[in-house]
Amino acid sequence: MNLPHGKDFRPPWPLRSGHVQTMLSSSGVRRWLLPRAARSVLQGAEAVVVDGGGGVRLTGAYTVQNVRLQPRGLAVLFHGWEGSVDSTYVLQTGSRLLADGWDIFRLNFRDHGDSYPLNEALFHSCRIDEVVHALGDIAQRWPARPIALTGFSLGGNFALRAAMQTSRVGIPLSYVLAVCPIIDPGEGLFALEETAPWIYQAYFMRKWRHSLLAKQRAFPQHQYFEMSELKQNMRGLTEAMVLRHTDFQSLQQYLDGYSVAGDALQAMQIPATILTARDDPVIPIDAFEKLQLPPNVELDIAPFGGHCGFIRGYDMTSYSDDYIAARFNAVADAH
Repeated sequence: MNLPHGKDFRPPWPLRSGHVQTMLSSSGVRRWLLPRAARSVLQGAEAVVVDGGGGVRLTGAYTVQNVRLQPRGLAVLFHGWEGSVDSTYVLQTGSRLLADGWDIFRLNFRDHGDSYPLNEALFHSCRIDEVVHALGDIAQRWPARPIALTGFSLGGNFALRAAMQTSRVGIPLSYVLAVCPIIDPGEGLFALEETAPWIYQAYFMRKWRHSLLAKQRAFPQHQYFEMSELKQNMRGLTEAMVLRHTDFQSLQQYLDGYSVAGDALQAMQIPATILTARDDPVIPIDAFEKLQLPPNVELDIAPFGGHCGFIRGYDMTSYSDDYIAARFNAVADAH
């Protein structure tokens, strides 16, 4: 079977700009222009709460396919930082897989979507155990097989880390695909601050501050931060949150805690694919080129695509949807 590859993505000018791709990927313009089919995963979706272990509850949405007698399998989707199960890219990918006969589960991380009141402690990027536990709950409650997982940006990082644990804890995950995942968080944080245009840091900081204020409203009896801390830049606010709300002794220790750089992915026991773009302005390409990967992990660097963009044309659909669907379908056909 001929699978699509990153080199095959050749968008028209001006969509060959990584900045244009990145800015369009999560824009309201894109949501407005997308065809109705890109939102079909919302139809009949069931809002659910899953068990993250230790009393943690995470929210999600489950949609049953209706195009085949039996589903191809269960596709699990992870959004990026400050995204949600209703992010445009999640809806579009979920709708594409639904049309191919996959049952779809879209998971919200802690404090994403509207889940602020469910858990008192704040979200941070090292909370991988609750995500793995949630995957186990999902696998038990929704029996379609195989299970394939995809994630975007920070969600791609979570997907890779979770996939390295599923074999050990007995979760029957068959395949994982990460789109523009965070590889080296320290390098990524530096890039957002020092080398990426200011608009990216401003975008993420605006959304993060909004989330922190929503969390504070959900638990008014708990002081999560000082107002002066909210005024800091990304590095300063991250460090304040780490020292105040985690057991890590330093910002660097925390960033190392969710890194998958270097040879970390040698622990991957299942087939995996990493798709990224050389013109991604958010995550430096150097981190991908330095990866030391086992034979079962495919690294595919596209020349274009920006950060989680891969937008093909003026209908705002994404090449990554066909890319993900082709690889998921190949896994199902071989199952």
